[in-house]
Amino acid sequence: MTGWRPAGGLVDVHVHFMPERVLRKVWAFFDDAERHYGVAWPVHYRGTEPERLETLGAQGVSAFAPLVYAHRPGMAQWLTEWAVDFGRRTPGAVPTATIWPEPSVATYLTAALDAGARCAKVHVQVGGFDPRDPLLSPAWGLLAEAGVPVVVHCGDGPVPGAHTGLEVFEQVLRAHPGLLAVLAHAGMPDFTGALDLLARYPRVHLDTTMVGTPFTERIAPLPRDWATRLVDVADRVALGSDFPNIPYPYDDQLAAIESWAAADDRLGEPFLQAVLHDTPARLLGLRGRC
Repeated sequence: MTGWRPAGGLVDVHVHFMPERVLRKVWAFFDDAERHYGVAWPVHYRGTEPERLETLGAQGVSAFAPLVYAHRPGMAQWLTEWAVDFGRRTPGAVPTATIWPEPSVATYLTAALDAGARCAKVHVQVGGFDPRDPLLSPAWGLLAEAGVPVVVHCGDGPVPGAHTGLEVFEQVLRAHPGLLAVLAHAGMPDFTGALDLLARYPRVHLDTTMVGTPFTERIAPLPRDWATRLVDVADRVALGSDFPNIPYPYDDQLAAIESWAAADDRLGEPFLQAVLHDTPARLLGLRGRC
């Protein structure tokens, strides 16, 4: 493990736990990543669910958001029900939800929020849907009103989708400026565009998922002045990892974040404490609980 750990332990807003049959299909997709993405993607943590939970604990993760997402209609409700149950019965996890543009979305999202969901996930690329779809408007409104963060994969990485692009999701933000949106992968590969959104929308955050790791630097390198650019938004960056579906050790992500903190004297350990614990804990409503 890398040497620095925050008071309260790591809080990770971008972890994936799913029903076993769904996770196996996700892993099979990554096994064929050279065809999909043009690069090999060997999933590093393929253990059983108990083994993966033990790995997170050994890394010093005290709390995490186990995210799910749908790739076709009719999945989001039962995935949300599964994620709420998993989050309620699993130490360290929080209940989460996902949404899909369908007439029932407000009903099952309301039920999830009433049951304690603390985070939602939207994967525009995998889902293949338009986040501006009018069917989703009630869900965006519910999340904004509840102050529940939504981790949104809306960037064009690793490959563009039919409705990806930060300029597309900005139209959602214009319609719902109170939305507590977390740009997954810091908007990869449009890191500058993501920071521009933070400048325009004070409730928008970034997560660090895969950003700056040696694997990602080969396909989506950060701007050289990345650390300097983070100074003004240091309290709106949250740890995300994509565990277990990453093609490298968890420590690679932590090392990348530590390198940003070391690159600018205005960041340092206060930045690490914020990114690795305080900001994600605030987003997940965990202040004083981890």
